[in-house]
Amino acid sequence: MEVGNLTILTEFILVGFSADPQWQLILFGIFLMLYLITLLGNMTLVILIRIDSRLHTPMYFFIGNLSFLDFWYTSVYTPKILANCISEDKRISLAGCGAQLFFSCVVAYTECYLLAAMAYDRHEAICNPLLYSSVMSSFLCAALVAGSYIGGLLNAIAHTANTFRLSFCGKNIIDHFFCDAPPLVKMSCTDTHVYEKVLLGVVGFTVLSSILAILISYVNILCAILRIRSASGRRKAFSTCASHLISVMLFYGALLFMYSRPSSTYSLERDKVAALFYTVINPLLNPLIYSLRNKDVKEAFQRAIQTIKARR
Repeated sequence: MEVGNLTILTEFILVGFSADPQWQLILFGIFLMLYLITLLGNMTLVILIRIDSRLHTPMYFFIGNLSFLDFWYTSVYTPKILANCISEDKRISLAGCGAQLFFSCVVAYTECYLLAAMAYDRHEAICNPLLYSSVMSSFLCAALVAGSYIGGLLNAIAHTANTFRLSFCGKNIIDHFFCDAPPLVKMSCTDTHVYEKVLLGVVGFTVLSSILAILISYVNILCAILRIRSASGRRKAFSTCASHLISVMLFYGALLFMYSRPSSTYSLERDKVAALFYTVINPLLNPLIYSLRNKDVKEAFQRAIQTIKARR
C-alpha cells in the first residue's frame, strides 16, 4: 500500500534459517523431531502429575503448569518454522505477524511470572517448612498461576499494540524465523524513540521485577540452607531448588541477551540463535530437567508403566 512516497507493508517474508532446499529438508527433520519430543515430554509430565496422587503438591502443581505452558510455548513458533522449511511461500500477513508476536509475548511474559512464583514456593518450602502446607494453599497456588497468565496477557497486549502502532516500509524481508520486535523495529519508517521507551518499560519492569523476586527468594533460601547443620540436609534442600535454578538461568540468559541491548547493537543473525534457544530449546529441556533430576517423577513414571502393563 502506497502512502505518499512510501510503500506501507501489509505482509512480510520470513527468511528462516536457510534458502538452500537440501538444508531446508534437513532442518525440517531436525525441528520436527525436536517438536515431537518437546510435546511428548511436556504432556507426559503434565499427565503424570495429574494422575499420580503423590505428586499433588504445590511444587509439582507449578511444574505441571510450567510444562503445560511450554507445550504451547513451542507451538507458537515451531509449526511456522516447519511450514517455511517445506514451502516456497514464506509470506506472513501483517495480521498473522501481529498474532504471532502477541502469542509469543503471552507465553514469554507468563513464564517470567511463573518462574518467580515457583521461586516463592521453594522459598516457603525451605525457609518456613512447618508453615509450608498452610501458606501454600490450593487457593494461593491457583491464584499465583492465574496471576501469571493475566500478567502475561496484559503485558502482551501492551507490547503488541505498541509495536504495531509503527508503520513498516521498504523491503518486507524479515531475517528471522518468527515475527519478533527487534527485526520489526529495523523495518519501521517512523520514529521509534517513544516505542523503545515504552518497550523498555514493559519488558524491563516484567523481567527485572521477576528476577528481583527470584533473587530475594534465593538469598533467603541460601541463608536457610547454610543454617542447616547436616550435610545431607543441605544437599536435600539444595536439590529441591537445583532444577528451578537451571530453568531460570537458561530462560533469562537468552531473554536478557535478546532484549537488554539498545537496538543500534542488534545483530539479527546472532539474535536468531539466541531466540532459537528460548523458543525451541528451552521448552525441550525443561521436562528433562524436572524429570531426570527428580526421584518422585521417575518413580511416578515407573508406577504408570507398571499400571499400563497390568491392564494388558
